[in-house]
Amino acid sequence: MQKVIIRPATPADLPSITRIYADAVVNGTATFEIEPPDQAEMTRRQAALLNNGYPYLTAEIEGVVAGYAYAGSYRARPAYNWSVEDSVYIAPDSHRKGIGGQLLAKLIVESEQRGFRQMIAVIGNSAQVGSIALHERAGFSHIGTLRSVGFKHGKWLDTVLMQRALGGGDATAPKPSLRGASASLEG
Repeated sequence: MQKVIIRPATPADLPSITRIYADAVVNGTATFEIEPPDQAEMTRRQAALLNNGYPYLTAEIEGVVAGYAYAGSYRARPAYNWSVEDSVYIAPDSHRKGIGGQLLAKLIVESEQRGFRQMIAVIGNSAQVGSIALHERAGFSHIGTLRSVGFKHGKWLDTVLMQRALGGGDATAPKPSLRGASASLEG
C-alpha cells in the first residue's frame, strides 16, 4: 500500500485541488455548487480560510495530491465562532483507500488545537453513504436531515447534518485567546 502523507495545503496544491473539486461539482452531489470555480477563485477561498486561522490539509501519495480537507466557518454570526464545518474531497481515482478518514482525523486534531469546540458535517445528499459512514467512524452523530433542499443533476437532494464535539466540547466556556478575540471568521 502506498504511503499517504497528510500535510498543510500550500498554494502549489491549488491546481490539483481545483481539479478534484471540479470533478465533485460536475459529477457529484457532495457540493451543491453547479459550476466549478476556477483556480483563481479556489486560491481566494483557500487564502480566506488560512488567513482566518482554519486548517486546510492535503493528502499526498508519491508527490500527487489525492485529496484535501478543510474546516471553515459553520455560520457567520459571532456566537458560532467556536463551531466549524468540515469539507473533505478525494480525487476520483483515490476513493475507498482510507484517505478521507486520514484527512478527517487530522482535520479534527488541527481544529481542536485551534480551540474549536464543535464540528458540523453538512453532507450533500442522503445517498452519500460513504461520507456518512466516514463521519460516523470519526465520532460524528446524525443530527438531522433536511429533505429536498437542493436541486442538482435533475433531482431534489437532501442535506444530512452530523456533529462531533471537539476538545472540551460544550463542557466549559471557550478561551477567546485561542481563537483571537477579534478574529473575523467569515471566509
